[in-house]
Amino acid sequence: MTTSRKPRIAVVKLASCDGCQLAFLGLGEKLLELASQVEIVHFAEAGPLGALTDLDITFIEGSVSTREDQDTVHSVRRQSRFLVTIGACATSGGIQALRNLSAGNLLSSVYPSPEYVDFLAHSTPVSSEVGVDLELWGCPVNGTQILTAIASLLFGAAPAAERDKVCLECKRRQIPCVMVAKGIPCLGPVTLTGCGALCPSFDRGCYGCYGPSENPETPSLARRFAGLGLLPDDIARRFLFVNSQAPAFLAEGRRWTKEDRHE
Repeated sequence: MTTSRKPRIAVVKLASCDGCQLAFLGLGEKLLELASQVEIVHFAEAGPLGALTDLDITFIEGSVSTREDQDTVHSVRRQSRFLVTIGACATSGGIQALRNLSAGNLLSSVYPSPEYVDFLAHSTPVSSEVGVDLELWGCPVNGTQILTAIASLLFGAAPAAERDKVCLECKRRQIPCVMVAKGIPCLGPVTLTGCGALCPSFDRGCYGCYGPSENPETPSLARRFAGLGLLPDDIARRFLFVNSQAPAFLAEGRRWTKEDRHE
């Protein structure tokens, strides 16, 4: 930074579960250290509710699901030097984007008076509305991602992009492959690491929380799932979950749905 004032940072919530904001708060003492070096002007989860103006970095959690969300992202984009999306909801629409795949009206099954709910037709990532400078994948993100992003952006360096897959993380941690050893379907071969291979370490298959890896071989993995005995709809659900709107996962999931697959 070239000015003498502290960098101004905001954390903004859209449609989300707040998990990524809690990961921010989970930094503990490191968050207190950060607060001594920057000015956190707006972070409702932590208390500050300052004006969203003249911002150096704005973190956005949540998908664009309402007209208010739309207005918010356009406003903070104009006021922010850097705009960073955190988590699956902000980067790919998240869990709430599952309604994009439904042919029926889900609102009427949830709300007694859906006409009063100002939802958009679809839940979409922030990048569908405005330009984004950095996307941090995860459900939720982790504190290291956040601190690294802040340090890199404020000092003019491009944050290092994670390129390893969950499978490589399992090998580093000497975690037996759950798919090979136990026949458990796992998205690890096509998913970026960032969680420390949390699910495989507890004999669970990866859910794809950190989004598609670079050049993911989703067709090969889907065929492996079929070899494990999963039915087409079950295979589709594996890809159409946390990051259902990520292009690679969306395309593979649709290939295995009853509506779109070729018999």
